[in-house]
Amino acid sequence: MSIKNLIELRVRAAMSAADMPDDCPANITLSTRPEFGNFQANGAMAAAKRLKSRPRDLAAEIIKHLDLTDIADHVEIAGPGFINIHLSNQFIATQLQKLIGDEKLGVPVPNQQRVVVDYSGPNLAKEMHVGHLRSTIIGDAVVRTLEFVGHDVVRQNHMGDWGTQFGMLIAELEGHLGEGERPELALGDLEVFYQQAKQHFDQDEKFAQKARQYVVKLQSGDHHCRQLWQRFIDISITHSEAVYLNLNVTLKHSDIKAESAYNEDLAGIIESLEQQRLLVEDQGAKVVFLEELADKEGKPSPVIVQKSDGGFLYATTDLAALRHRSMTLQADRVLYFIDARQSLHMKQVFTLAKKAGFVNTEIALEHLPFGTMMGKDGKPFKTRTGGTVKLTELLQEGIERACTLVREKNPELGIDEVAAIGRKVGIGAIKYADLSKTRTNDYIFDWDSMLSFEGNTAPYLQYAYTRIRSIFRRAEINFDCSTGNIILTTQQEKDLALKLLQFGTTLEQLALDGYPHILCNYLYELASSFMTFYEHCPILRQDVVEDTRSSRLAISQLTARVMAKGLNLLGIEVMEQM
Repeated sequence: MSIKNLIELRVRAAMSAADMPDDCPANITLSTRPEFGNFQANGAMAAAKRLKSRPRDLAAEIIKHLDLTDIADHVEIAGPGFINIHLSNQFIATQLQKLIGDEKLGVPVPNQQRVVVDYSGPNLAKEMHVGHLRSTIIGDAVVRTLEFVGHDVVRQNHMGDWGTQFGMLIAELEGHLGEGERPELALGDLEVFYQQAKQHFDQDEKFAQKARQYVVKLQSGDHHCRQLWQRFIDISITHSEAVYLNLNVTLKHSDIKAESAYNEDLAGIIESLEQQRLLVEDQGAKVVFLEELADKEGKPSPVIVQKSDGGFLYATTDLAALRHRSMTLQADRVLYFIDARQSLHMKQVFTLAKKAGFVNTEIALEHLPFGTMMGKDGKPFKTRTGGTVKLTELLQEGIERACTLVREKNPELGIDEVAAIGRKVGIGAIKYADLSKTRTNDYIFDWDSMLSFEGNTAPYLQYAYTRIRSIFRRAEINFDCSTGNIILTTQQEKDLALKLLQFGTTLEQLALDGYPHILCNYLYELASSFMTFYEHCPILRQDVVEDTRSSRLAISQLTARVMAKGLNLLGIEVMEQM
């Protein structure tokens, strides 16, 4: 149980003993300033409104019945009725000692849920570009956290591998193979291949006609077209998996559940909607009109599920996917990491899935939208010529820039060491610059700020970790075997200890809301708190007594463990030397 929850139970019991209604909350918050203690109980303020009493009088009644003798040094009333709680050093030290032997680092055991997470989802017709970055790394950070907290997580990579463009692409591939070219060479650059196919389609009517025929054949299961399509998909997936490996993302081939996986289910979706009389025909298309999402003028929101030519749409596939995730995978929660522009689409799909009974009544369907990566000009991030930035090229540039920095700061390092450190720093910098921003906001992509060793950046946090590891090397102590009894005598030790004890609640919040920036902020505050502790609390100096040294080494080791785990949950690697 977290300290906050423990205090909440005690305060709530005191409020009951003081004859306050059971539904009056304790309102426990972290104190914003040291003079206000470590926690504040603000329940007297809300209770006073209901009971038409003075908040300070109610606060005094709460304190009269409040037993925190094993937790706090003293408790006081402040202002109009706040209760300031000053935790004792001994209590904090005891809690921190427990953390040292806890593999979960203070994360409480949750009520386990099966959580299906839909993220990344690149279009296999083209190479992955910067537009895929946010879904991929935000989704992966949340997935890692959900698993660490203790939930049963199912990754679903809903790759775009179906649709009209694939008739054009397999017709182009057929032409290359007819000329004797190997498919992996023909598809070496997916972007170039797509442009060639599009140019061929636009300029050659005979080719365009063939491409249209191949769409129909592909969708009807023609063996030749399916073979060509499969070769294209296999090589495209290889491109994506190379990006995942470079990005240190946990998605695997077995996590792919692409659009084509639902082809056989689409007719059944239409049939079910018809049987429930939810469908109407409108200009030849089959549409569901959702009164639940009516606009300001009262017009229902239309969801087209089948075109007039018999083709299906994204909404149809998404409904089939939701039915699979609820009925087959038995999900308690389904999270979608899709950009904010798809908000209406996701509302429509969620509403219709529930209305049609495609999902269980208790399931939580959550769209976790995100903003856009912007260039310094305030416009969506592009190449200098205005083209789409390939993700492989962006990552490679980040690694090269980081290697240059590492060489400048450590000219004595060998080529292999620079390459290994540069890769971790470069990839980490790109990911952290994104993850540290509030998910729903747009953000400016800036190499200089993200690769800085100062401020809230990945290089700063990676450096802070290596600095702790260097303490143990200098002391010639095995990092994994440092076990001292925690003794807190200074304010800096106490502040760092309290920050370490907040790790579990930080991860609980991230698992609940899907905002990785709260973990980034926590890690930055933890690193800053450690730097202050390191400056004011000598560890290896000759005049430091053995018990104090052992305690401070134990606190340092725990800080490094929390930092390494926190960065790992963000998909960012650490290193012993930098």
